[in-house]
Amino acid sequence: MSHQAKLAADGRPSAIGLIATARNLAERIPHDLIALVARLGIAGVFWQSGQTKIEGWHVSDSAIYLFENEYRLPLVDPWLAAHMAAFAEHLFPVLLVLGLFSRLAALALLGMTLVIQIFVYPGAWPTHGTWAACLLLLVARGPGRLSIDHWLAAALGHSHLDLERTD
Repeated sequence: MSHQAKLAADGRPSAIGLIATARNLAERIPHDLIALVARLGIAGVFWQSGQTKIEGWHVSDSAIYLFENEYRLPLVDPWLAAHMAAFAEHLFPVLLVLGLFSRLAALALLGMTLVIQIFVYPGAWPTHGTWAACLLLLVARGPGRLSIDHWLAAALGHSHLDLERTD
């Protein structure tokens, strides 16, 4: 009997058994941890971007210049777009970190990601796809139990509120 056969009690090759064991271990990673990492990671990306647009409490002239000359979004005044982006890139990451209105915040940042992908940097789809994956996870599955949303849903008894899922 070969060494491989001894390792596989159910008759499958041992490599299959190792793969199944690895899959079973990966499936034990709790959604709460995955959601927390997604929330903090994507919040950091957008917060840092927002920080590049401000000087003190004001949107910087260089940010407005970028919206006028490089980003050139259709149908939106560059001054307004710069202010809206700076506001959104600070508000929604804070909400994600807190886990407050997480699905809404993730959906808003997903919308920003799509605008950036389509109108600003269409060649950056690998980066934007990574962002979208984190944001879609949060929209679809919620922020997890380490969130204010979870606390609110529990306090309200999930009566008319589906802020997060625990499955």
